[in-house]
Amino acid sequence: MILALILAALAGIALVPIFQEARRHPVSAVDRAAAPGDCVALSQGQTYLRWHGPARGPVIVAIHGLTTPSPVFDALAGFLGGLGYRVLTYDLYGRGLSDQVPGPQNAAYFLRQLDDLLTHEKLSEDVILMGYSMGGAIAAAFAAAQPHRVAQVILLAPAGMALNETRFWHLARRVPVLGEWLVGSFGARLLAAEAAGDTPVGRAQRAGLARRGYLSAVLSSRRHFLSVSQQPAHRFLGREDVPVTAIWGGQDPVIPLQALGLLAQWNRNALQDVVPDADHSLPWRHAEAVAEILRDRP
Repeated sequence: MILALILAALAGIALVPIFQEARRHPVSAVDRAAAPGDCVALSQGQTYLRWHGPARGPVIVAIHGLTTPSPVFDALAGFLGGLGYRVLTYDLYGRGLSDQVPGPQNAAYFLRQLDDLLTHEKLSEDVILMGYSMGGAIAAAFAAAQPHRVAQVILLAPAGMALNETRFWHLARRVPVLGEWLVGSFGARLLAAEAAGDTPVGRAQRAGLARRGYLSAVLSSRRHFLSVSQQPAHRFLGREDVPVTAIWGGQDPVIPLQALGLLAQWNRNALQDVVPDADHSLPWRHAEAVAEILRDRP
């Protein structure tokens, strides 16, 4: 009897992530209809995008990070629009209003979505890629793979060099099965606590936690992409003289400033700046400071 109770309790514990995921909902047509952008059908699934700024001007394609969907760029896009740039933002698969697409979220996964997006929007060359956090790693990898399409790379606290990882995420990333259970059971609570407060970005982050597939997307990205160094891509960009600007937060607890030194070793041509009082929230809490730096760049 006792053994049966123990086994039943263990089975209940094991099923916690399944029950929690079942309570979440996929992205709905109502969600997408209420958003200011559009959804387009790409080769892997529906991708939410939004154009910001003037009808004409140099194009910046902005790639968000691991847990923050495309609204993370709304404030910065407004400043960049004032400088004459057209800014295209989009949601990575499994985030925001884009589809949850199965498969390991590695470099090929993200680069295919970006390539599809540029093709769909008829952006064949002279595109400026701006990547924030994990989006910075995607931007660097894409520019190294297709340098002929990229005029410049802008990196905001980019991943792919150095990353401060908690014990929870380190364990979840390294250990199959247990990692899925940990993230399914406790990941939503941890990510909600880390969300950006009562701000548009924070509300977008919490909305993602209510959507099916979001937590598995975060874990997959950590396992298959964020664990890979972007050193080869950055060294290639330096050799090919692709213009790179990197901006860092002086108080960033996620991407430490030692990453600045690594980038300097890998690409001596990269221009680098630090916003001294900024944490990891460069695109929204420090959007004006970022825009001022970019305004003074060639």
